Amino acid sequence: MAYLWPIISPPEEYGGEAAVFVDIIYEKLGRGRCTLLELGVGGGHMLSHLTADFECTAVDLSPDMLALSQGLNPGVEHHVGDMRKIRLDQTFDAVLVHDAASYLLTGQDLQETFATAARHLRPGGILMVAPDWVQETFPDGWVYAWDRQQGGIEVKIEEVMVDPDPSDTQVESTYTYTIKKDGKVTVEVDTHLTGLFAINTWTSLMEGAGFSVELRPLPPNEGGYGSWLFIGVAGAN
Repeated sequence: MAYLWPIISPPEEYGGEAAVFVDIIYEKLGRGRCTLLELGVGGGHMLSHLTADFECTAVDLSPDMLALSQGLNPGVEHHVGDMRKIRLDQTFDAVLVHDAASYLLTGQDLQETFATAARHLRPGGILMVAPDWVQETFPDGWVYAWDRQQGGIEVKIEEVMVDPDPSDTQVESTYTYTIKKDGKVTVEVDTHLTGLFAINTWTSLMEGAGFSVELRPLPPNEGGYGSWLFIGVAGAN
């Protein structure tokens, strides 16, 4: 279903949030042309707003989503890989984990991802992590619906998100897509498991990986998710 991504979450919707990341990198590192690694780039929609300012490299677990990013960001080096495990023979000024951070389901997943980021950052480099939700503000029973149209395809989307077991660190989102294409209507249902952690968990595990950590608010996206950004400054490796 990767082909739906540019329709249901188009690149132009990422510009405002991308500007925040650009400003933070300039604030922390100066206005030179920095190198940036995005872990979990997905379809490359956020990255498309960053390539004018930075020398970018991208990683994603899904070859289909990575292919979308390669089409949108043709001058960027792309790698298929797991953000918890991948090791590139490169270091960067900044690492970004945008909403892909939400697919980290356990504390170990967080630790491994932060270790990956630390391995790929120069001393004084910055890590930016922007999960969709934190435990303190999670709206259990959240329902959100929207519709999009592009190139003769109409899609209506409904997301229902619940926390079936508050004792663990996972929540469940069920997406229902009603797709109208070539005069035919089909319905697809897709269930995603994502992680839910307290602010202190994010902060303490980043600190354990060698980062000094700052928490800043982000302008919430339509629907209310994605309102916190964790910024880590890497220590000496």
